[in-house]
Amino acid sequence: MNLDLVHVPTGEPGPRPAFLVLPGGAYGHHGPHEGEPVAAWLAGIGVHAFVLRYRVAPHRHPAPLDDATQALARIRREGPALGVDPGRVGVLGFSAGGHLAATLANQSDPPDLSVLAYPVISLAHEHHEGSVQNLLGEGVTAEQRREHSADQQVSVRTPPAFVWHTADDATVPLSNSLRYVAALTAVGVPVELHVFPSGPHGLGLAGDRPHVARWTRWCQEWLRTHGWVDQERP
Repeated sequence: MNLDLVHVPTGEPGPRPAFLVLPGGAYGHHGPHEGEPVAAWLAGIGVHAFVLRYRVAPHRHPAPLDDATQALARIRREGPALGVDPGRVGVLGFSAGGHLAATLANQSDPPDLSVLAYPVISLAHEHHEGSVQNLLGEGVTAEQRREHSADQQVSVRTPPAFVWHTADDATVPLSNSLRYVAALTAVGVPVELHVFPSGPHGLGLAGDRPHVARWTRWCQEWLRTHGWVDQERP
């Protein structure tokens, strides 16, 4: 199967870390501002980025997860020829892409770090019904909703996470991020959470909201603590 995977390189000598970028869009489309612009930011801090346009509705589960799983494996397998360190490959997802990223982070061969921006996490509690319908179709049972809720999948093998959300997000409530953070904390997985007081859903890099846009700087610092960003980089 051909993956719609776009590489945005750092232009720096390797091996360098990399992120698989998963735009949001309620599993019905891909938000363009959560793709290549995010990849350009990552490349600017010395991290390779691979933007994946995974299959969306009318495709259902497990198509998006299959795409993300194959993309992660390809980056690790073919990345060294592009200057990628296969031992430092993370995932960054927005909204429904955040749900896909969190789901990928709880598979048998997970990414090494995860960054989740206003993610859809629960499909059962204060959920985004459009994402549920696009991913699982109609007639979804309560058991299926729980099964595909990322907070129900967390284990000690889940990678460390950086999570951010706005408190008044009216599309995907803050409780989604709080559930994931609580699940990680319960099993001892390191997590950093930032909650901004205000801002609509789908902000991406949040360039027009300087207060929220600080998430990129804080995420860069978090990556530095993991040895993914150079100490001397501003």
